[in-house]
Amino acid sequence: MASWCVRAVRQSYSLVASPALLRTSPRLLCTATQQKNGHRSEEEAEKTEQSGAEKVLMEEKSQLEEQLKEMTDKYKRALADTENLRMRSQRMVEDAKLYGIQSFCKDLLEVADILEKAMESVPKEEVSSKNPHLKNLFDGLVMTDVQVQKVFAKHGLVKLNPEGQKFDPYEHEALFHAPIEGKEPGTVAVVTKVGYKLHGRTLRPALVGVAKAP
Repeated sequence: MASWCVRAVRQSYSLVASPALLRTSPRLLCTATQQKNGHRSEEEAEKTEQSGAEKVLMEEKSQLEEQLKEMTDKYKRALADTENLRMRSQRMVEDAKLYGIQSFCKDLLEVADILEKAMESVPKEEVSSKNPHLKNLFDGLVMTDVQVQKVFAKHGLVKLNPEGQKFDPYEHEALFHAPIEGKEPGTVAVVTKVGYKLHGRTLRPALVGVAKAP
C-alpha cells in the first residue's frame, strides 16, 4: 500500500513537471501578447484614421473659409459699386433739376440785355416831371428790370457785374488789356456785358476790359 502511494505521488510530480506542459505555457503567453498587440494595432489604426479624417476636415474648413472670404469681398465690392451708382444717379437727377432750365435761362438773358440797353439809352436828364411820358416809360422799364432780376434770383440765376473786382477767368472773359489810370493792374476796369451764374455755375461770363500795368 505504501509503495502504491509513492508511485502515485511520483506520477503526479512527473505530470506537473512534464515538458509538454512546460512547452504549452509560453504559447499561451505569446497568444495573450499577440491579442494585446492586436488591440493596440487596432487602436493605432483607429487613431490614424481619425487623424486622417481630421486633416481632411481641416482642409475642407480652410477651403470653405477662403471661399467665404472671397464671396464676402465680392459682396462688399458689389455693394460699394451699387452705392456709387446710386449716388451718381442721384447727383445726375439733382443736376437735371437745377440746370435743366439753363437753355431757357440763356434765351431770357437776351431779353434782359435788351431791357438793360433800353434803360441805358434814355438820357437821365430827360427823365423828369417835365416829360411825364418818358418818365413813366423809364420807370416802367426799371420796374420790369427789377422784377426780371427777382424771377432770375428765385430760380438761382444771379447777375455778375464785376467792375473793380479781381479778374477771374472762370467768371470773366477779357476783351482787352490796357493801362487805365486809377485802376489796379489785374482788376476789371470796364464791363461791356454783364455775366450770369446759375446755382453757382457760370452760365455766361461777363465781357470785360482788364487794367494792366503801364
